[in-house]
Amino acid sequence: MLFRLAPVVFVFLWSTGWIVAKIAATHADPLTFLAMRHALAALAFAGIATLVRAPWPSSRLAAAHGFLSGVLLHGLYLAGLWWAIGQGVPAGLSGIIAGLQPLLTGLFALALLGERLGRAQIAGLVLGFSGIMIAVSPQFAGLFSTGLSGLAFPVLVNLVAMLSVTLGTLYQKRFLGAGDLRTIAVWQYLGAVAVTLPLAFLLEDLHFDWTYGAIGAMAWSVFGLSMGAVGLLLYLIRRGQVSRAASLIYMVPPLVAVEATVIFGEPLSVPMIIGTVIVVMGVYLVNRR
Repeated sequence: MLFRLAPVVFVFLWSTGWIVAKIAATHADPLTFLAMRHALAALAFAGIATLVRAPWPSSRLAAAHGFLSGVLLHGLYLAGLWWAIGQGVPAGLSGIIAGLQPLLTGLFALALLGERLGRAQIAGLVLGFSGIMIAVSPQFAGLFSTGLSGLAFPVLVNLVAMLSVTLGTLYQKRFLGAGDLRTIAVWQYLGAVAVTLPLAFLLEDLHFDWTYGAIGAMAWSVFGLSMGAVGLLLYLIRRGQVSRAASLIYMVPPLVAVEATVIFGEPLSVPMIIGTVIVVMGVYLVNRR
């Protein structure tokens, strides 16, 4: 039952990350917010692991695998994504870059893990990316009039962030197929802190306004995203093909658009609706058994 419900719950929780990021941007510096979020998530997982007496990694190598996967999955990925968007990378372009992740994951999984994709799965990955392209086309079209002047480096950082989470997903599948996910998560978030905290000190003023909005955004980021969504993602990676787990990312941009319409009153365009239907078809093809 959990395995069947996990993809739906994961997509919903993961999509709220963009909503929280928009709220958090008005209350805190992005890297400062992320460093606090990762540190609190590490403490929360450590507390739970201690309470239930979960087994810790049995060797330094296993702990190091957890630490490095956290650097890739959480540290470099979120730091690069949030910083790039904060520097002005358009949401449409960032959405297309995010849509490359399932495609690259499928290719790398074949080359590095030996996962075989059927024709329907390959078609689903391509169809899902096509849906993302259609869904964000109005935002992407605006780039031809505004251009990307001065954004070459932020776009490159956004691409590196996408590549980082792709490699982190594969690394998780390859080296962390055993062990307790709660204690592994402690080492992962310590790895994320090791990336984001120095960057926050280097690039920001460490601003966090401690209002109810900031505290609420932090609470949801820690418990809803860092613990809930990421925990489900790691569970899905362990239980199935890494390509299937990554394909769920296709569902996130359309769901974010719906949530932004409800919460912020942003318009829901016809291309977004059409793209969403195509994305759903693609994800179904990748994940059907």
